Amino acid sequence: MELSIRPYGAWPSPISAELLVDGAAGLGEVVVDAGPDGNTLGSSVWWAESRPDEGGRTVVVRRGSDGVVADAVPAGVDVRTGVHEYGGGAWWVTDGVLVHSDRSDERLVRREPGRPDVEPVILTPESEVVRGLRYADGRITPDGRWYVCVREAHIGDPQTGADSEPTNELVAVAMDGSQRVEVLVSGPDFVSSPRVSPDGGCLAWIQWNHPDLPWDDTELWLGDLSSDARLSGARRVDPPSETDAHEAGESFFQPEWRADGVLHVVTDRDGWWHLYRVAPDTDALEQLTSGAFEVATPQWVFGLSRYALVGDDVWFARREDGVDRLAVLSFDGSAAEGNVADVEPLSTGTPATSIGSLAALDGGVALVAASWTTEAALVAVTRSGSEVIRAPRDLGLGPGWLPVPEQVMFPTSGDEQAHAIVYPPTSPDHDGPVDERPPLIVLVHGGPTGSVRTQLQLAIAYWTSRGFAVTDVDYRGSTGYGRPYRHRLRGGWGVLDVEDCVAAARYLSSSSRPAPGRVDGDRLAIRGGSAGGFTVLAALTFHDVFAAGASRYG
Repeated sequence: MELSIRPYGAWPSPISAELLVDGAAGLGEVVVDAGPDGNTLGSSVWWAESRPDEGGRTVVVRRGSDGVVADAVPAGVDVRTGVHEYGGGAWWVTDGVLVHSDRSDERLVRREPGRPDVEPVILTPESEVVRGLRYADGRITPDGRWYVCVREAHIGDPQTGADSEPTNELVAVAMDGSQRVEVLVSGPDFVSSPRVSPDGGCLAWIQWNHPDLPWDDTELWLGDLSSDARLSGARRVDPPSETDAHEAGESFFQPEWRADGVLHVVTDRDGWWHLYRVAPDTDALEQLTSGAFEVATPQWVFGLSRYALVGDDVWFARREDGVDRLAVLSFDGSAAEGNVADVEPLSTGTPATSIGSLAALDGGVALVAASWTTEAALVAVTRSGSEVIRAPRDLGLGPGWLPVPEQVMFPTSGDEQAHAIVYPPTSPDHDGPVDERPPLIVLVHGGPTGSVRTQLQLAIAYWTSRGFAVTDVDYRGSTGYGRPYRHRLRGGWGVLDVEDCVAAARYLSSSSRPAPGRVDGDRLAIRGGSAGGFTVLAALTFHDVFAAGASRYG
């Protein structure tokens, strides 16, 4: 079909503002209920859905071993938590027992969705301050007696009534409905990721203090846990010596126990977030993966899962060159070093570029995956293939409307390089005049310790289908490119991020850019929110590159 020639930015498009939100639902954490023997064959799969058409509430959904899919909480219940304000990790399930935080009052509730005759039980006491006691990131102990989790208290000074800094602790909440709560760890400014060993006798967790953030400097700890919720023998795992290369700090992420009691974790002590295991006899960290990729992402929220232990194998998502790939680390017999092989989780013909929420299932994993041309789906993946558990919505768009971007590195200030993803104008019906170049919208992600979203975004396709080019910038300080790149903004926020966005616009409009991908240097716009909104305002204030800008908030 011959393309209709129209000015860039003026193409008709079926991608409307209504399509961006109509029927959209966000997929969150995934949990496989393996049952008491730990065998995931025939297991039920549970996941979280955020539903804009239900007031934005988050719902836990269950697919049983019979394949029937149903909500696991009643209508109106919002499964969220306000711990660290950003939340995450608001629920967990074991042996059909669901424990979740109720957003209305932040109390923990126990439910058994598969047994309608069993009434829900409130597990935690009422706070004297509205939403004053909050809970997140919990696990049920192997004996079923306790729910070990993070508790954040917003109750102020009991002597003066004045506001005070919230306190974070690890606690054990009794599962019997007595509302008994035992404090396990108190003292650090922040705690996360309490994980109980398969025999119930050991607790692993992560802690850190002001002014660090969880992607800066954290510590991995172990302690002995008794059946009556008493912790003893607390010890830090493999602390650095004064001469260690990682003495400037390291960021731990997602401790997980293998069925045989071997603890795994992610840390960035070699400059990249990689997989390690803890030697049972010495508590020393043994590195399992290496290379210029990262397994972890910033812990802005609880409940993130970037790998799953499947027998002796480790299935993990790795971010390399700005996008996600699924890989399996396997060990051949007694070999000390494992072999890494890629596995494609999607059968759509377009490789997955965004992967998360991994959970072991049937010799493989259940996970959430998306690509440049497909929204997020919940998929069960094995080495031999994949099955869609929860499909993305049907957008009703014909081929050719969704842009496939280009990943670029571009020169920036200080003779350094930065990263961006460039989306070209894309339409099956229209093209621009040969003597015209498209306008460009520069997108600035928040954080600033974050990264661009590596999946279909209709908010971007809205513009590209109308003849705009869009670039999403992973400025210095973004994640996915190693610890040194992530820390480049230290002392330079509001400067380096701004310079990188300006440099991206200049590069894409310069003569050094090949003509088919070059944009109009007189029609450059910039937009962002949160930390990205701050970058937008600084770029408009201190540089004359952009003709327009929009700070959504920040």
